Amino acid sequence: MKIELIKGDITKIKVDAVVNAANSSLLGGGGVDGAIHRNGGPRILEACQVIRDQQGECPPGEAVITTAGNLPAKKVIHTVGPIWRGGDFNEDQLLTNCYINSLVLAEAHALTSIAFPNISTGVYQFPKVLAAKIALESVRGYKNENTVSCIEKIVFVCYDEVNYQIYKGLMD
Repeated sequence: MKIELIKGDITKIKVDAVVNAANSSLLGGGGVDGAIHRNGGPRILEACQVIRDQQGECPPGEAVITTAGNLPAKKVIHTVGPIWRGGDFNEDQLLTNCYINSLVLAEAHALTSIAFPNISTGVYQFPKVLAAKIALESVRGYKNENTVSCIEKIVFVCYDEVNYQIYKGLMD
């Protein structure tokens, strides 16, 4: 598995799956979630509504998969990051679960490339450096434990310069 870092818009990335930093309703929101729903078109929302009808809301740390609609990706993996509440409410483990469950879902659908945004670092206020460390540790741990994997490429996509520089410093 190759791990890459780019600064850009995750809705423009051509990979098998883009990960959406969704809210538990799965019905769209702000930030990455809003951009994916806007740029992907109504088929993503329709697929999310079907999932909601079947299982209800998606809890933090869990992930579901839908069509990518009009995005250049094949699929969208929606994962719900934790809201930062000071670090005493299992936030680190829930964020780890977001990455691991997204990778497991990608693997289950035989996807070879996946792009992650900076999960929970916007309105959910997870500290950016800690979130980046957890993201990198999670995917590296997954890579080390799954030496036989269909996933060939993992891309971290940072929309803003602050997150990009944090990831760049941690990856060097």
